[in-house]
Amino acid sequence: MRILKSHPLLRLVNSYLIDSSEPSNISYLWNFGSLLAVCLVVQIVTGVTLAMHYNPNVLEAFNSIEHIMRDVNNGWLVRYLHSNTASAFFFLVYLHIGRGIYYGSYRSPRTLVWAIGTVILIVMMATAFLGYFSPYGQMSLWGGYICITNLISAIPWIGQDVVESKNGFSVNNATLNRFFALHFVLPFVLAALALMHLIALHDTAGSASNPLGVSGNYDRLPFAPYFLFKDLITIFIFIFVLSLFVFFMPNYLGDSENYVMANPMQTPPAIVPEWYLLPFYAILRSIPNKLLGVIAMFSAILAIMLLPVADIGRSKGLQFRPLNKIAFYVFVANFLVLMQLGAKHVESPFIEFGQISTILYFAHFVFIVPFVSLLENTLIDLSFQQDLGSTK
Repeated sequence: MRILKSHPLLRLVNSYLIDSSEPSNISYLWNFGSLLAVCLVVQIVTGVTLAMHYNPNVLEAFNSIEHIMRDVNNGWLVRYLHSNTASAFFFLVYLHIGRGIYYGSYRSPRTLVWAIGTVILIVMMATAFLGYFSPYGQMSLWGGYICITNLISAIPWIGQDVVESKNGFSVNNATLNRFFALHFVLPFVLAALALMHLIALHDTAGSASNPLGVSGNYDRLPFAPYFLFKDLITIFIFIFVLSLFVFFMPNYLGDSENYVMANPMQTPPAIVPEWYLLPFYAILRSIPNKLLGVIAMFSAILAIMLLPVADIGRSKGLQFRPLNKIAFYVFVANFLVLMQLGAKHVESPFIEFGQISTILYFAHFVFIVPFVSLLENTLIDLSFQQDLGSTK
């Protein structure tokens, strides 16, 4: 045990994973961080393994994936682990963000932790978007390259020139190589950001959030063995659920069009990204102007950065704030509606529903949260004054 305290590296590990104290009442909702760390490790290990056999060439990319699936020992397992863990990664990230919003994890002094988390979300989406292009199937080509090209070309004055100078007028080997190189490098950037996220979290450990939203400094327990064992329980459950997808329904979350080799001359019936990008894709499509749509899509991701400013409530979290709690569940329901609309054809009535849901999405951060917080503060003041008057 002495070496854990004296060795420079082990001392750091000990301070994070063994001696770090946490509020005794935190629930399993605080386990998403460890699950996301497991996902990141799985993605990096399987991604590096796949890169050893993948050929980023427009003529060979699709065949190299088939080679991995059919000829490489356990290549199918590595590929299905990589693709299904990507979906699990985003599912857990959305739950992690939702838990952070509900329990007010964005409030001071954890604003920096929240900001780094937002950057991590953006880098994750960029990594997933670029990785979706790698198999070079029909949906990879049209949903990946075409969407990315449209995003860049929306930049005023220079957008179209940048697209043509970097990729020419069509998809070629240079395009595929650049996308694959970025997809390979970004997970390591993601790991560095995750470490920064953890360091910022550790520096504010004294203000750790908990289900009651009150100070947790009075009743704390060391991370090991209590919370370490708690994390292992959810990790085992996660591995079990992931195994069900990998072994029994590995293609359930994929698009059938992506199992056909890319053909630039044939447009798929519907161009859609992966399910975890659908809400932001729905926001992009809900605005007729391309530039404004791109701005709205990126703003939808960055909108969560408004919460530390927008939430002016006196108590941390929504546990004892019924009006804000209702607003939160309406926001979650609207997010799920956007996810459904992103997979629909661009036609009436889905266009109108998408525009209404987009307005409601941004209104939550800009108007609803500040207004409801102010209303709750006023009601608390009135209740306090009534109680004070009754005691007199």
